[in-house]
Amino acid sequence: MEQLLFLLFALFIFYKLNAIYWRKSYRKFIQNYKFKSILKQRLLKTYPHLKDDEVNLVFQALREYFELSLNAKNNLLAMPSQVVDIAWHEFILNTREYTHFCNKAFGKYLHHTPTEVMREPRMAQESIKRIWKMACKKELISHLKPNKLPLLFAIDGMLNIEDGFKYTLNCDPNKGEYCASHVGCSGGGCSGSDSGCSSGCGGGCGGG
Repeated sequence: MEQLLFLLFALFIFYKLNAIYWRKSYRKFIQNYKFKSILKQRLLKTYPHLKDDEVNLVFQALREYFELSLNAKNNLLAMPSQVVDIAWHEFILNTREYTHFCNKAFGKYLHHTPTEVMREPRMAQESIKRIWKMACKKELISHLKPNKLPLLFAIDGMLNIEDGFKYTLNCDPNKGEYCASHVGCSGGGCSGSDSGCSSGCGGGCGGG
């Protein structure tokens, strides 16, 4: 009996150490991966006003999304940025390279979650809450009372993406905005005509 328990314990430790090893390997690959220049060219076809450093910022945000997806394990993460979503979509169209990337970055294929999920509160609630909290944690921001927006929630506004989700720390319910910090609360987000930002959860908001 003791030998069996020892064997089970040893297998458990082996499994944990193996998982840690592969997670570190996946994270390192994501951090060091170099996106192909063709992806940047394709992004510019949709958003020709972007400068080189702004395009690089978009792919930095996409890299961050992939890191958060790795940390989320099998949990769905909604995509809070339109411009990053387009960059991701262009990446997916390069099917062979994207499949190779996913195998090296996650050990499996990461399916695309379009920004349209942001517009369906019932479907998006948990995944939007999750990425808001994770993105805030990564940048050492309070998800309940943010003093700034994490990159994935700020980038559409920063780059003047016309069809993007433009967030601000000061909610204005008259502009049909989403309240980003409210997403992290148990009650979910507020948007559109019912987008009052009056709960005790704090500031950030955004609109599509």
